[in-house]
Amino acid sequence: MNRRQTIPKELRYTVENFNSDFPNDDVCLDHIKEQRWPNGITHCEKCGVDRKHHRVSRRTAFACDHCGNHIYPLAGTIFEKSTTSLRLWFYAMYLMGSTRCGISAKQIQRETGVTYKTAWRMFKQIRTLLAEDVKLEGSSVEMDESYFGAKRKRGAKRGRPSPSDTNKTCVVGVVERKGDGSKGRVFATVADDATRKTLHGIAKEKVLPESTIFTDEYYSYNGLDQQGYAHRRINHSAGVYVMGDVHTNTIEGFWSLVKRGIGGVYHQVSRKYLQSYLNEYAFRYNRRERGNLIFTSILQRVSELAE
Repeated sequence: MNRRQTIPKELRYTVENFNSDFPNDDVCLDHIKEQRWPNGITHCEKCGVDRKHHRVSRRTAFACDHCGNHIYPLAGTIFEKSTTSLRLWFYAMYLMGSTRCGISAKQIQRETGVTYKTAWRMFKQIRTLLAEDVKLEGSSVEMDESYFGAKRKRGAKRGRPSPSDTNKTCVVGVVERKGDGSKGRVFATVADDATRKTLHGIAKEKVLPESTIFTDEYYSYNGLDQQGYAHRRINHSAGVYVMGDVHTNTIEGFWSLVKRGIGGVYHQVSRKYLQSYLNEYAFRYNRRERGNLIFTSILQRVSELAE
């Protein structure tokens, strides 16, 4: 049975599209160059005036037609000093942008033919592009904390881990609700703990004053109404999960997506690297309306973050 394509035609970016747009390293280099210098490389620092530049054969450089001074488009990017094919870097970014639950370095190794060490390093470098300082703008947000890490200790109760359960890492998330009730952007961060000071601090940093914050009944959220917010709560301990527009289902849905991805693809992530994985999932989540074009958003970050 043929199932209908769920991604609109204008948002589809297939492997065929990728192979057509980026057939070799030279095209990839030209793309980075045009991202960094949309009007072309026109100024020569050595000459001090505008000069035409030409591509240097067998090098990732462009040279001034007058003095020969070289400019390297990959300088200051994650590709600098890498001996891995630039097209393989692009393909790894394409795979990361095309998945919903993540893709492992082992899969990148199988897809590209590089060593596992190289694939892991590529993944780590690409994730540095996905960290964003998200400014939430919605007048209504949901806020919740969750826990990642090893299995519970024998005899530990379900629910929020106790402070003695040191294997668990606390993370806090805030997600916008748009005016039409649809989901907005999400912010997720690793936190030292889930105390009132920590949660209130994140709210003050990320949520606009006078916004409505929806949370569960956790006591650390007490007092948000005294910080200038409208605070509405749902009592999960009483078995209530939705009451009109009062719920935290959106942020809990994001946690579910991250946990399924980490559990199914990566199996386990240490506290040291957890933030980079949260950044990856949040980056894709915040661009979910772009369909398979998330790859182009990742690619754009290369030039935005170039030193």
